[in-house]
Amino acid sequence: MIVPTRNEARNLEVVLPAVAAVRPAVYEVIVVDGDSQDGTVETARRVLPGVRIVRQTRKGKGNAMACGFAAATGDAIVMFDADGSADPQEIPRFVAALVEGADFAKGSRFTKGGGSDDITLLRKGGNAGLNLIANTLFGTRYSDLCYGYNAFWADILPLLELPAVDMPPHPDGGMYWGDGFEIETVLNCRVAAAGLSITEVPSVEKERMFGETNLRTFADGTRVLRTLAAERRRAGRDDRPAGPGTAGPGTAVPGPAAVVPPAGHPAVPATPATAPVPPAVPDRAVPAAQPQRPAPRPHADAPPPQRPQQQPSRPAPQPQPGAGRPAPQQPAPSPVAREQRPVGAERDGSARPERTGVRYAWGEEAS
Repeated sequence: MIVPTRNEARNLEVVLPAVAAVRPAVYEVIVVDGDSQDGTVETARRVLPGVRIVRQTRKGKGNAMACGFAAATGDAIVMFDADGSADPQEIPRFVAALVEGADFAKGSRFTKGGGSDDITLLRKGGNAGLNLIANTLFGTRYSDLCYGYNAFWADILPLLELPAVDMPPHPDGGMYWGDGFEIETVLNCRVAAAGLSITEVPSVEKERMFGETNLRTFADGTRVLRTLAAERRRAGRDDRPAGPGTAGPGTAVPGPAAVVPPAGHPAVPATPATAPVPPAVPDRAVPAAQPQRPAPRPHADAPPPQRPQQQPSRPAPQPQPGAGRPAPQQPAPSPVAREQRPVGAERDGSARPERTGVRYAWGEEAS
């Protein structure tokens, strides 16, 4: 579970013990701190001794999330806000959606069983409009685009192509595209553009417990609109059919072009889709170059969830020597049909379905 923080000490005193009380127990809690000045890190260690602390490498919520994703050792990743608005007792719902076959479990306040104690009528109307635009552009059926309580399998991270955490801060003091609050919309768009399986999970949003929100209704709404336009252009480039100069079999194909973000946001240089996820910077200094992500560590209380092994297109991960991690104690999910994508079709558009379906946690499916 990834918890981005900046001056959230009072909230963590309540949130982290509530996370520790979840059953089945959360395998790993990573607090990513953005230079807090109120003792956030010390509070996290005091109330949850087993917490992992990661220092974000640049500024912005998107960079904090990317640092947490890179540091995670479990198979499933849950995005969780530190302000007390998310209910940790809902975490098993998100994990269950993944185990049942979803690549991405999308929290929704506006689906059956969801709700919000915090949203205003104006923000609710704006969210509905943004949902309509996103669903039109990406062929999805999202009911709540602007909600950050989500979960996904860690092995889809290379498809998301987030800014590398080991890049230096931008020289003009700005942020790379994807480092800011647009991260949640970016993730929703890229998951849809990649043709991944999405399940909406009902979630009830509570009010922030302490501190002031950074949400600005009109400014953030405009930012989401610009994000949708930029990500649609990016997806359009990825979907273009190959031209006469397409490389033949056995020839290396370059990665996608850098995203053209809205004015004022520098783009991230393009990286090959197969590039490894760079390691995050932990609380204590480590060498910058890491050959690979660390193997998952055994946990005394709860094994991390694992992908169902029935999926033919994605082989189950090989067990780590000596890990001795027991299998999840739950009924085996039914086999999930997954289309086998042809080799070389990742970037020519043929691997992406015409519309990305969104399944709901209570069994219905949007057409």
